[in-house]
Amino acid sequence: MTYKSPIAPGVSFYEATLGDRPAYDPLKGDATADVVIVGGGFTGLQAAHHLAASGKDVVLIEGARFGDGASGRNGGQLGTGQRAWVEELEADFGKDNARAQFAVAERAKAHLTAFAAAHGIEADYRPGQISAAHKKAYVKDYRDHAKIMTEQYGYEGLQFLDRDALAAKLGSTLYHGGTYDASTGHINPLKYVVGVARAASRAGARLHENTRARAIASSGGTVMVTTDAGTITAGRALIACNAYIDGLEPVTSAHVMPIRSFIGATVPLGHDSPVIPGGESVDDSRFVVRYFRKSADGRLLFGGREAYTSDNPADISSHIRRQIVEIYPDLGDVEITHSWGGSVGITLSRRPFVREVMKNVTSIGGFSGHGVMLANYCGKLYADHVNGGSEDLEVMRNLRVGPFPGGDRLRKPLLFLALTWFSLRDRI
Repeated sequence: MTYKSPIAPGVSFYEATLGDRPAYDPLKGDATADVVIVGGGFTGLQAAHHLAASGKDVVLIEGARFGDGASGRNGGQLGTGQRAWVEELEADFGKDNARAQFAVAERAKAHLTAFAAAHGIEADYRPGQISAAHKKAYVKDYRDHAKIMTEQYGYEGLQFLDRDALAAKLGSTLYHGGTYDASTGHINPLKYVVGVARAASRAGARLHENTRARAIASSGGTVMVTTDAGTITAGRALIACNAYIDGLEPVTSAHVMPIRSFIGATVPLGHDSPVIPGGESVDDSRFVVRYFRKSADGRLLFGGREAYTSDNPADISSHIRRQIVEIYPDLGDVEITHSWGGSVGITLSRRPFVREVMKNVTSIGGFSGHGVMLANYCGKLYADHVNGGSEDLEVMRNLRVGPFPGGDRLRKPLLFLALTWFSLRDRI
């Protein structure tokens, strides 16, 4: 297996301004545990904390540093519900199952904020999220969605915004209408990762950075994870690599594929800036979603460029600047201080992948851009599963997530063609 560093070009704004970031020694030699976890992002670290807190002996290994993957480099938006709206879930699964999935996501949101409060994690939480329609034809869908959420799902946080109301909240007239969600928000994701790692370590989990998993096998009720330094032997294993599975386990590799996503951060815009005056996070209706928000110190953090190969663009900032200027023409000369990227794990159906991929080995990933709250919660749910069962994890496990077509040779080229086609539709 060829290892590729998860660090895309550029130091993130989160990393550059983090301050204290504890380091965890690489694993040296063989080890034994009740549970071995491969992957030190939201899912793996949450699982490690909850398992260790319940008395399990846990070893977690991460190939780079905690937060170097998507968990520490993403846009920081929580969102509400699953990635798909409840209307889509009802069409695919029926109303009862759609309600169950929505309830799981609401518990995920509550878990994230409650865990931060319980463990003293200051992750710059700010309330509010705006979703904007970039085509006039989509406005009715947003209006209907707000009504369905209020009247059928009892969700009081969402309200429809017409064009003028949306423009006032965005400081831009580009979009045609949308929704405002007062019951969610956004965070600094790397601060949250660092906080969860501290909590897991305090609970007794043995955490190791810069320790790559080379192979994983299950035989006779025992799981063995091979590293460069030795073998970890355990009764159970959790694969929490998401986009960075990199051939470690073939079933996961067939179902969770990486795409590259890139973000830029401007200088602080000042307290009198008309850009998102309320400090909310924003996403829009494009297939290649543009997502942006204000940081705690008033910078515009803007994402919206994707790449469907492992190649890294030579210049992230110029492309991000062009997208910013479409929405905020007055920011044409604003300084972009940081630009960075990373890989996001997606599935064919854009639903999380939760599956036992071999005996006593569970793989969780493929949150498809909706992982800040779901990935954290799924880590907790895995621990609940090990400790006796989890109805919420069963809801996630029962989602229909098929493999990408094409097999090992054609899977990536077909994904490239399909995603390129859908991204072109944004311009029509």
